[in-house]
Amino acid sequence: MPHRFKAPARFGVTDATKFALHVGVLFVAFLAAYEIRRALPLEWWLTQSDAIRVLGWAALYAGMGGAVELVAKTERSAWRYTSLGELLALARSLVAAMALFLVLVFALDRGLQLPRSVLVLALLFSLLGLAGLRLCWRLAHDPHLLRRSVAGGLKAGELHAARKTPLLVVGDMKAADAHLRHLLADARSPHQPVGIITPNGGEVGLRLHGVPVLGMVGEWRLPETADGPRYAILFLDDPVQAWNVSPARIGEVRKAGHTLLRPRMLVDLAAADGDPQALKEIPLEEFLPRSPVRLDPARVRQLVQGKRVLVTGAGGSIGSEICRQVAAFGCGHLALLDHSEFGLFKIDQEIGQAYPHLSRREIICDVRDRRRVSAWVSQEAPDIIFHAAALKHVPIVEHHPAEGVLTNVIGTWNVAEAAREARVPQMVMISTDKAVDPANVMGATKRLAEAVVRGLHDQAGDTAFSVVRFGNVLGSAGSVAPIFQDQIRRGGPVTVTHPDVERYFMTIPEAVQLVLHATAESAARELSRPSVFVLDMGEPVKIVDMARNMILLHGLQPDVDIPVVFTGLRPGEKLTEELVDTSERVIARLDSVMEVVEHGPAAVMNEDQVCLLEALARTGDEAEVCRAVYGHVSRLRDVEVQQASG
Repeated sequence: MPHRFKAPARFGVTDATKFALHVGVLFVAFLAAYEIRRALPLEWWLTQSDAIRVLGWAALYAGMGGAVELVAKTERSAWRYTSLGELLALARSLVAAMALFLVLVFALDRGLQLPRSVLVLALLFSLLGLAGLRLCWRLAHDPHLLRRSVAGGLKAGELHAARKTPLLVVGDMKAADAHLRHLLADARSPHQPVGIITPNGGEVGLRLHGVPVLGMVGEWRLPETADGPRYAILFLDDPVQAWNVSPARIGEVRKAGHTLLRPRMLVDLAAADGDPQALKEIPLEEFLPRSPVRLDPARVRQLVQGKRVLVTGAGGSIGSEICRQVAAFGCGHLALLDHSEFGLFKIDQEIGQAYPHLSRREIICDVRDRRRVSAWVSQEAPDIIFHAAALKHVPIVEHHPAEGVLTNVIGTWNVAEAAREARVPQMVMISTDKAVDPANVMGATKRLAEAVVRGLHDQAGDTAFSVVRFGNVLGSAGSVAPIFQDQIRRGGPVTVTHPDVERYFMTIPEAVQLVLHATAESAARELSRPSVFVLDMGEPVKIVDMARNMILLHGLQPDVDIPVVFTGLRPGEKLTEELVDTSERVIARLDSVMEVVEHGPAAVMNEDQVCLLEALARTGDEAEVCRAVYGHVSRLRDVEVQQASG
């Protein structure tokens, strides 16, 4: 549909007005160039016949500029946010206009009477005039820009110091430039940039948008005065990986009252009202030594954009993060299913506030209830189901194996069977590293749940089933990071089961990011067998090292201010966990995502076995349930070992 000039919003300017100003500036610029070149008296313009020719040239030049503008549309940009790139585009259009003008003048009279210097001066005055219009518009709409220019000689931090938190930006100049532009232009920002800390020593002493470069990363120190200002420190890159900032140093800074921030990533936008430039305080677990995950979001956006998505366990740590991320990627409808009223209420309110126009439905339903699960899946007709509902706490499931079976095994069967019956295109089950050679009931039930999904794949028809297996996530409910924080706040001791216990760790947003990428990989291929993906979670971390780092992050000394106490391994707990069994092999699919490939047909659980296990679990005989669970796991493992050896 052709573009139409529209009336502007308040304090705006129409495209028609911009076009008229564009042509007018070119006309005046040409006359000014001719005037400077010839230094003509005023009466010459009023009495000489040559003045008509010059005015004609000016009108022709302005007309050519207008014609080029109709094609290039440089004036469609917002003057208030004019950048260097837009000025370069403007210069290109002016050169094109001058070239057309020269062609026409040469065709008319070979340009014999046109002074060549006028051409250069006209281009220069045109660019200065059009750039000046934009600058005036920016100054009119951005009083902070003028104030910063006038106060350029003031000491950094004096401006608005009483009303805003002084902000230090840690990062290279290119990244700092983008964030400073936003921070300085936003009158509502609670932060006032007062300094930049850079990795390049040659930049120390320079200024960027009036903000001084104070020092190099690793060398610059915050003032250690008790009555000094409390800074906000914005890390543009990961402070541990990129800048090698130690947990002890971070703990000192936090203890002094300074706030540590980072820019929000796409996966954080649900909590940022969609503002990609908003800042987020860095959770303590993100400072722990680990390799952060960064993947291209384009594939995930293509996977979920406009699609109907149903998430089971939507109120839990993983389920709620899946909801945030699929909402951020623009799903068409989001169904949030959970049996916890409070958890469901919290995530539903959060999504509703961040995405008020997103179609969504909250569903209170227990995945153990086959009839209701089937009814809701049929009614919602999702394109993708993310099955995150599970009992996952090892000690609790160890004491209540029947409950673990009913939720983790039977619940998975109910959701997968409902997906198959409703012809849902894709279902993804969230699994765990504890399902590999399981030593506890929780891991064993998740291993059986994987077998359930594999078993239904042969009957699936239109449904593609996949499993995503990963290790511990930092900050999830019941994980060690919040437990350690609570113990430190209470003065200790921090309890660790064994000095040699180690686990794989990843933050919740990173784990879900990889789940979505694995799902996109599965959706992109036609598979003859169910996909089982494992996430590359880096190197395992010793829990005792994590405990000591958490103490340092609080500005305290381990075994001095806070004791670390070993309590002994709990029932079902292993020293180490593995993401892949010895009978499995993996192939890389994309960064940080690998696929498990079996040596033969997958070891599965069929409907009869599931029904018998459900009947046993409902009797409440915990000992018999444990025997049945481990019996099924042993059978599955025997099949896999035989296939691997064959």
